[in-house]
Amino acid sequence: MKLTKTERMELQRQAGALNGRADAARHARLILLLADGLTWAQVRDKLDCSDSYISRWSKRFTEQRLAGLFARYAGRERYKVTEQIEARVLAWTTKRKPADGSTHWSSRKLAAELGGGISHMTITRIWAKHGLKPHRLEGYLSSNDPDFESKAADVIGLYLNPPQHAVVFCVDEKTAIQALDRKDPVLPLSPGRAERHGFEYYRHGTLSLYAAFNTKTGEVIGKTAERHTSAEFVAFLTDIVVNQPRGKEIHVIADNLSAHKTKQVDAFLKAYPKVHLHFTPTYSSWLNQVELWFAKIERDVIARGVFTSVPDLKRKLMRYIRHYNKQPKPVKWKYFDTSRRITPESIVTVH
Repeated sequence: MKLTKTERMELQRQAGALNGRADAARHARLILLLADGLTWAQVRDKLDCSDSYISRWSKRFTEQRLAGLFARYAGRERYKVTEQIEARVLAWTTKRKPADGSTHWSSRKLAAELGGGISHMTITRIWAKHGLKPHRLEGYLSSNDPDFESKAADVIGLYLNPPQHAVVFCVDEKTAIQALDRKDPVLPLSPGRAERHGFEYYRHGTLSLYAAFNTKTGEVIGKTAERHTSAEFVAFLTDIVVNQPRGKEIHVIADNLSAHKTKQVDAFLKAYPKVHLHFTPTYSSWLNQVELWFAKIERDVIARGVFTSVPDLKRKLMRYIRHYNKQPKPVKWKYFDTSRRITPESIVTVH
């Protein structure tokens, strides 16, 4: 095999390249060895290859010279997912359960069950195409209140079109907040490592937090109590009245807790005729905006908080409320289907 000066220089460059492809360097060394007059047996020993390898690449070089040394892979025809395969995968995913008692399918488990050359990646692509996520589980709560429509309309009406010269409060209590103190020191946040809490803790007691969320301004009136009784609820309503101008109409949105519907509450409403109590439908806490604020204080203070005592818990909760009220943020409640009657299927979203 004879090489031109240019071909030899290029083959030597490829054979000695430190950052090139290993297969390209091996092809170049093969041709150089043959050009130097080595026999196939000697080439086999030096490159640890077979006769078929020498034959294939020497023939390619002879026919195409340097261009023939580039590896070419024919590949395979792209796998086509037919409508029948999609229908079968979707039917098994949505209508059948695994035989081993699992609650849902994994892509590999379903591929093994279906067989027929269907890979787990094919199943994954079909699931993605149709928005199926068998590993996900979401909860829901359906209201069975026969007066859902009228109660929901009352509450949403207060949000969208509140009475003039009146204030609207969403009221609820967050009960049994635990004053948890960690037994081991908290390891602080550091680059590449999240904050870490010890597994063991001390339980110092519990506390209930009453909150009234002003739907117009976003301000919160807060109060802590050891128990969540009707007497405490009435006392909190009194605090709301005291914090408003004398004679102002006050509308209070609350849930259906039994402590909100006692004789003590009725007596309070008679004593303060300017206070109007509105109840959300049963199992419809999502209609009460204060629940959104409770989720915020849960994330910011309670979930990761360390409290040395119940008074310490109370102090940190009230401090958070005071700082929050410096820059309160109301909820932008929008009802996107005002042309239709309000039903449990109506689209109500919060931004």
